[in-house]
Amino acid sequence: MLKLLSFEIAHKNTVLNIGRHLFARNYQTHTGVYGYKPRPKRDFQISHEVLEARSRQPNFCRLVAAYREHAHKQAEINPVALNPIRPLKELEAERFGLYNDDIVKTPGILNGPSSECTVAEAIHFLEYVYSKTISAEFSYLENEEEREWFAEEMEDKVPMDIPLEAKKAIAEELIKSQVFDRFMASKFPTVKRYGAEGAEAMVAFFQELFYMSARDEIEQIVLCMPHRGRLNLLTGMFNFPPAALFRKLKGQFEFPPSAQATGDVISHLTSTTNLEIDGKSLHLTMLFCPSHLEAVNPVSMGKTRARQQTLGDGAYSKDESKQWSDKVLNVQVHGDAAFAGQGVNQETLNMTTVPHFEVGGSVHLVVNNQIGFSTPGPRGRSSRYCCDLAKMVSAPVIHVNGNDPEMVFRATQIAFRYQRQFRKDVFIDMNCFRRWGHNEVDDPTFTNPIQYKIIDKQRSVPDLYVEKLEESGLFSAEEASGVSKKYYDWLNNQLKLADNYEPQASFLTGPWSHVCQADAAVTTWDTGVSTNLLKFVGHKSVSFPQDFEIHPHLLKTFVQGRLRKIQEENQIDWATAEALAVGSLLYEGYDVRICGQDVGRGTFAQRHAMLVDQETNDTYIPLNEMDPEQKGHLEVANSILSEEAVLGFEYGMSIESPKRLAIWEAQFGDFFNGAQIQIDTFIASGETKWVTCSGLVMLLPHGYDGAGPEHSSCRLERFLQLSDSNEDKPDGDNVNMHIVHPTTPAQYFHLLRRQMLRNFRKPLIVASAKTVLRLPAASSSLAEMAPGTSFNPVLGDLEAEANGKSVNRVVFTSGKHYYSLVGQRKLLDRKDVAIIRVESLCPFPTLELNKQLEKYPRAKSFIWSQEEPRNQGAWNFVQPRFYNLVGKKLSYRGRPTLAAPAVGYGIAHKQQAEEVITSAFSP
Repeated sequence: MLKLLSFEIAHKNTVLNIGRHLFARNYQTHTGVYGYKPRPKRDFQISHEVLEARSRQPNFCRLVAAYREHAHKQAEINPVALNPIRPLKELEAERFGLYNDDIVKTPGILNGPSSECTVAEAIHFLEYVYSKTISAEFSYLENEEEREWFAEEMEDKVPMDIPLEAKKAIAEELIKSQVFDRFMASKFPTVKRYGAEGAEAMVAFFQELFYMSARDEIEQIVLCMPHRGRLNLLTGMFNFPPAALFRKLKGQFEFPPSAQATGDVISHLTSTTNLEIDGKSLHLTMLFCPSHLEAVNPVSMGKTRARQQTLGDGAYSKDESKQWSDKVLNVQVHGDAAFAGQGVNQETLNMTTVPHFEVGGSVHLVVNNQIGFSTPGPRGRSSRYCCDLAKMVSAPVIHVNGNDPEMVFRATQIAFRYQRQFRKDVFIDMNCFRRWGHNEVDDPTFTNPIQYKIIDKQRSVPDLYVEKLEESGLFSAEEASGVSKKYYDWLNNQLKLADNYEPQASFLTGPWSHVCQADAAVTTWDTGVSTNLLKFVGHKSVSFPQDFEIHPHLLKTFVQGRLRKIQEENQIDWATAEALAVGSLLYEGYDVRICGQDVGRGTFAQRHAMLVDQETNDTYIPLNEMDPEQKGHLEVANSILSEEAVLGFEYGMSIESPKRLAIWEAQFGDFFNGAQIQIDTFIASGETKWVTCSGLVMLLPHGYDGAGPEHSSCRLERFLQLSDSNEDKPDGDNVNMHIVHPTTPAQYFHLLRRQMLRNFRKPLIVASAKTVLRLPAASSSLAEMAPGTSFNPVLGDLEAEANGKSVNRVVFTSGKHYYSLVGQRKLLDRKDVAIIRVESLCPFPTLELNKQLEKYPRAKSFIWSQEEPRNQGAWNFVQPRFYNLVGKKLSYRGRPTLAAPAVGYGIAHKQQAEEVITSAFSP
C-alpha cells in the first residue's frame, strides 16, 4: 500500500508536468518574432534511486514535505510579534507514524548534514531551516524541478555560516545607515525623511545582491523602491551626494537653473551610479518614486525591458542562447501594505511571463513594516502574508526576520540563485518594524499603542548585530566606533558643502545628449517622405512568404486593397498611413513598439501589423522583413487586459531611448481612465518633476457613434485640464503634453514621424479614429506625405476660402465631427459657412487660427461645434483661448451638459446627433 501511495504521488507529479508542457507558451510562433522567442524546454527527472529511497520511507518523506510546506506558519520571523508562536500539531512526528528515536536515512529525502539520523535530529534540522528566523513557501510551485531545487537550496545554504568579510561589510553598512538616520534626526528634526530605522537589514540584501549580480556578469540593475530607507540607500550604495540632499532640505532647487522643471520632494529623489565590484562594473539605476505607491513597479519593468533592448539582451539578441536578464536585472522593493493593497501589483505580476513584457524574472524585496500608515497588517489584507500575491505567478517567497541581517543575506543569495536558474520572479518578505510613525513627526501610539510598546523596547538592528560580532570576537567596539565617527564626520562635511553645492545636469545625457527640452516657440518639422520610399514600404507592409497561408478575407480586402491604393497613390486610409509612418521610421533606423489589447489586429480589425498563418497558427510581421539589413524593428506587443500596469510599462519603455517610438493604444479611448495614476504622476508631469522626457504616444479611439457611455469618449477634457497650456498667452512646444484630434490619415502619418524627428520629446495624446478609419472622405494621398509636407495644427476650408467674402459664419470643430458638419452644409447648400478644423488642441494654435480668420473678413458669427457634452470635450479649454488669444467670442453648439459621456439608448443618440449637427447652422 505504501509503495502504491508513492506511485500515485509520482504519477500526480508527472501529470502536473505534462500539464505544464500543455500550457507552454508559443505565442503563435515556434521560431519567435522580434522581441520574443520561446523558452527552451527544461528536461528534468528525479532519479530512480531517489524515487526508490522515497518509496522505502514514505512516512519520513511526508514529514519532510509537511515541514517544507507548513513550517513557515510557526517560524520566528516576526521581531515584534504581539502573540507567542504556537507549534503546529500537523508537524508532530506521531502524525506520520514516526517517533523521535526512529532511525531514518536522509539521502533523496532530506538534504541534511548526515546520511542517517534519528527523527528528532531530522526535526531539529528542519526547524532550524524552516522555523527559525528564516522560512520559505515554495510547495505551490508548478514545476517539480523548481520545488526540488528550492528545497535543496534551503537545506544546503541556510545552515551555512557566511564569510567573515561579509559579516564585517554588513556591520559597516548597518552602522552607516544608523548614523545617517541619527544625523538627519539631529540636523533636520522636522523633516519627513522616512528613515530605515527598524528595517536597516535591507542593506544586507542590497550588498549581497549587487555583489552576486556583478559576479554573475550582470551589467545593469534597474531598481524601484518606495520611501522607507530610500535616502539611506541613495546616499550610501548609490553614491548620491549628501550635499545635494542637504541643499534640497534647505529649500533649494535640485536641478541647475537651465532645467525647465519644478522638482520633487526628497523622498522621490533618484540616482544612477557605477559600482566596481571585484574588478567588474555594475551600473545601477534607481527610478523616481511618486507617492502613489507601487505605481512605479510596471515603469521599472518597462525601463528594464527597454534597457535590455539597448544592450541586446534576451530575445533582442541574435544569439539564440541568450536569456532574458543575462545583462539587465529588474529589482523591485515594496512596502507591505501597498503591495497587498494596490491593484497595480496584480496587473504587473500578470505580465511577468507574457511575451513582449517579460524581463527574465524580477527580484522583489518586501520591507514588511507590518503596518500601513496607521493600519495594522491584518486589517490591510485578507491573506496571511502581505506577499501572497506572488502565488498567482508561481513565485516562491522567502520569509525572513529583519532583526537577523545574516539570514537576510542568506535569503538574498537563495533568491538570486533561483532567479538566475529559472529566470522567474522571486520574493523576499523581510519582516521588520517601523521605529517611528508613518514619518518621523507622526505619533503611532494614537492607533497602535501595544505594538509600539514592544517596538520601544527593541534595540536597534545595527546595535544588536555589532554586539553579536563583538561577542564572537569578529568585530571590535573600536572598529564600530571608528566606522561611525568616520561616516558622521563625512556627513557633517557634506552639510558644510551644501550651501555652495552646484547641482549637476544629470538629465539628457548618454543616448539623450542630442535631445533638448522644448522651447517656448512653436516649430514646424518636415516629416514628409519620398513617394518611392512610401510605395516600397506600402508594398512591404502586406508582403508575406509564398508558403504562408493568409486569411482569404485579408488577402482580398486588406492586402490587395492596400496595394491598389499604393499604386494609385490615393485613398490612403488610416491603417495604411500608420504603416507608412512606422515603416519609414524603421527604414531610417528607429525602433517602434506598439502595445495594447489586440493591437496586432487592431480593435476595429484595421491594422493587421501581424499576420497569422491559417494552417500553422504562426505569426509574421511584414514590416520587420522589408530589408535584410534594416536596423529598425517593429515590436507588436498584444497586452494583457490592463491599463494601469501596461501603460506604466510603456512609459518605462519610452524613457530609455529617444531613438524608439513607443505607442500605447487603448481598446477604446474610454478605458484609459484605468491608468489615470500613470497619466497624472508620470506622463503629464514626469518632465516637470524630474526632467525625464518621454515621447510616448497614446492612441485613444474617440467618437460618438451610438456605442453608449463607455465606448464614445476618451475624455479629452481631462487631458486638456492636465496640460500646462496658457489661456492668456500663446503656447510653445514646451507644453507638458501635445494633445491632438486629427481628421486625416496624412495628419496622423506626420504626427507619428514628428515624434521621432524633433529634437525634443513630448507625450502625444491622440484622440484617434474609429468610424472614419475606412471613410472614403477621410482619406489622403501620397502627395500629402511627400517631402516638404508636415503636420498642420489647423486645417482650413478650401471650399469656403474660394468665397471668403461671402462667409458670415465660421464653425470651428475637431475630429470626425467635421465630416458630419460638411455633410450637413452640403445638404443645406450653405456657402456662407466656413468649417475650420482645430487639429492641435495643445499647444493651442493661436497663430494659425488668426491666419485662418483673416480669410473671412465679413464673418460675424463664430461657433464651436463638438459631439461631446458641454461639460466635456474641448469646449471649456478652447473658449477662453479664442477669447483671449484670437479675439473671438465663441458660441457653443453641442450636446447639453451630461454626467455620463453619452446616452445609452439609440433613439436619444440619434436625436442628439441630429441636433448637434443642425444647431451649428441654426441662428
